[in-house]
Amino acid sequence: MKNRFMKFTVFAFFAVAIFCLFSSCYTPNPLYGTWTDNDGNKIQFIDDGTFSAIIKDSDDNLVSYSGDWTAIDNVLIFNIKGDTTYTRNTEWDLRGAMLYLTWTANNNTKMLVLYHTSR
Repeated sequence: MKNRFMKFTVFAFFAVAIFCLFSSCYTPNPLYGTWTDNDGNKIQFIDDGTFSAIIKDSDDNLVSYSGDWTAIDNVLIFNIKGDTTYTRNTEWDLRGAMLYLTWTANNNTKMLVLYHTSR
């Protein structure tokens, strides 16, 4: 009887340890994937912490951006790379498959409503 209890205890310990190991590894971010609208604006959030974006400017020209991104609570931090690297913070809101945010770069500010189109 004592031997059975010991085997069960060891088994339970390893089962809990394996569960904790797998449940603490990777938490997917709901922003991962491609977000677009019907106006040609597009942001792709990649799980390695990088992004690429194509956003219309005030003259309706499509401008490409890329760099790193971080999400802290409801703030997105974009490190936009180009000739110079600069940081822009924006508040974001996710409602179902729609992402609301304000894009500001190169004196271009746009209120965006983007739809999740792919992972």
